[in-house]
Amino acid sequence: MSLLRSCLAALLLAALASVLCAAEPAAPAPVPTELRSEKLQMTSTDDETTAVATGNVILTGTNLRITCDQLTLVATRIGDKDATLGAVEKFKYILATGDVRIVQGDRESTSQRAEVFPREDKVVLSEDPVIIDHSNGFAGAGEKITLFRGKREVFIDKPRFTGPPVGDLGATAKPRSAPPATTPAPGVVFPKPAAK
Repeated sequence: MSLLRSCLAALLLAALASVLCAAEPAAPAPVPTELRSEKLQMTSTDDETTAVATGNVILTGTNLRITCDQLTLVATRIGDKDATLGAVEKFKYILATGDVRIVQGDRESTSQRAEVFPREDKVVLSEDPVIIDHSNGFAGAGEKITLFRGKREVFIDKPRFTGPPVGDLGATAKPRSAPPATTPAPGVVFPKPAAK
């Protein structure tokens, strides 16, 4: 039974990693998906399988690291309904709770709850969610953050953003040096300044 659970857990985790990882321009080399936790409980019905990992959960895979207190995976089943474990067709729902931290490349998010809806390509972060992009110094937070995979769309309820400093834009600010001259595209003519 332990071998069967290990095989199903590996299948569940591989599918989870593919759901959460957005395609990058230069994809990193694939690495095996690994789940570590203090406990794992799996339950199957005729229609679905639920796996719950608890206690110091660490999920790693290609361009992905998730840490949390509990990770729940729900998948629909196909195949022999009389078998103890059926083949997993599709993930239905993934839930990470308790000190959730998701790291993908230069991006990281923290929250107390992260829900993944694979069929909708949607991730919802709630309970103090924060997203940080270390490559450009921007961070966003709010009551709830909803991300749509593959669309680069983010919706934030009651957003708060921070970013790198912007130069003084006030009326008494010292002017910056003139920007470089702009060369128009072929066929575009800029109007000449009026004579004074």
